[in-house]
Amino acid sequence: MAGYNVFARYYDELTANIDYGRRAAYFRSIIEKFKTTEGNILLDLACGTGSISEEMARLGYDVIGVDNSDEMLGVALDKKFDSGLNIQYLCQDMRKLDMYGTVDITICALDSINHLPDMESVREVFKKVAFFSEKGGLFIFDVNTLYKHRRILANNTFTYETENVYCIWENSLVPETDEVKMHLEFFELEENGLYSRSSDSFSEKAYSEADLENALTDAGFEVVAKYGDDTFDSPAADCQRIVYVAKCLVNGQTI
Repeated sequence: MAGYNVFARYYDELTANIDYGRRAAYFRSIIEKFKTTEGNILLDLACGTGSISEEMARLGYDVIGVDNSDEMLGVALDKKFDSGLNIQYLCQDMRKLDMYGTVDITICALDSINHLPDMESVREVFKKVAFFSEKGGLFIFDVNTLYKHRRILANNTFTYETENVYCIWENSLVPETDEVKMHLEFFELEENGLYSRSSDSFSEKAYSEADLENALTDAGFEVVAKYGDDTFDSPAADCQRIVYVAKCLVNGQTI
C-alpha cells in the first residue's frame, strides 16, 4: 500500500480547504448518538498529518494516531509539539495494526480505506479494528464511492495553486477494478525565485457498499448507520462519500 512521501510536505497547504474542526464536530455528533462504552480512547487510523487527531483531542478524547508514513507523522509530531496536546502517534501499516489494548472509538477519515489495494486488505483492517475494539466500540470511516471514481476522479486532471506551491494532479481510471491511479507533480517556489520540481504517485480503489458491509459483518461489526457526503442523510446515487458507522459485537482481543 503506497503512502504519501513527497506529498506529505505539501499536504496541509493543498488541503487547506478542509474544515477539520467541522469534521471533528461531525464525528463527535455520530459518537454521541451511538456510543455505549464507558471509555474515551479514540484511535485515528491513517491519521496523516494529525489534523483530525488534534481536533478530536481538543474535544476531549484520548487520541492515538496511527499512520504508515514517516513523513506524514513527522508533520503530525510538529503539530503536537506546537499544540501541547497529549496525542500518541504510532507508525504502522493499518493492515498490521498492533495496539497495547482496546479502544472505544476508531475513526478512519478522508478516504483512507480507498488506499487499500484489494478486498483482502480491507478485510484484514476490519478484523484488526475489531480485535482492538471494546465490545460495543464504534468504527466510523468514510470512503469515496464508485460514482466518484467513475465520474469525478476518473481520467481527469486537476491543478492546485497556493502561494508557495503549484500542483498538477493527473488521474487514470482502471475501469475493470475501479482503481484510480494518481500522479502528482509539485513545483515549489524557492527563496531565489526559481521553482523546484518533485513528484509522487499512489492509487485509490473504490469498493461496493455490499462488499464493505459483508466485510464488516464477517469481522464482527454491525452497521448501525450509513450517511452520504458528511450529512445525516442516506447516501444518494450520486453522493461522492459514504460515512459508515459500525458497532463491534465481539469482545476485543478474544476473536
